[in-house]
Amino acid sequence: MATHLTNRELDVMSVVWENGSATVAEVLDSLGEDLAYTTVLTILRTLEAKGAVRHRVEGKAHRYYPKIRPTKIGDKSLKRLLDKVYQGSREVLIARLVSDRDVSVEELKRIRSLLDERLEELDQ
Repeated sequence: MATHLTNRELDVMSVVWENGSATVAEVLDSLGEDLAYTTVLTILRTLEAKGAVRHRVEGKAHRYYPKIRPTKIGDKSLKRLLDKVYQGSREVLIARLVSDRDVSVEELKRIRSLLDERLEELDQ
C-alpha cells in the first residue's frame, strides 16, 4: 500500500480520484501543465507499484482506477506534516490554520462547531 506520495504523484492521484478513473491522456488534459506523456505514464506506473492505483486495458490505452481513498493518504500526509513541521503540536497547527486571513467567518464558525462537538464527545 502507498506509504508516501510525492507532490507530482498527488497531482496525478487527484485527477484519478476526481474522475473515478483516468487514462494518461485524461490526466494530461486535467493537469493542464507542460508534461510529457511518458512522464505521466511513469508516474501512473509508479503509483501502481505503490498499490495506489490499478489499471484495466481499454483499447490501446490503460485506464487507471484508485485503490486508495484520498482520506487514507490525507491522514498519513497530515500526520507527517504535524510531526515534521509542527513538532507534533495540534494546537500550533490549528492556530496556524485559523490565523490565515483567507479564512472566512463562516468557516471559523464551522471549525468552532466541530471543536465543540468533539469536546462534548470527550465529556461523556
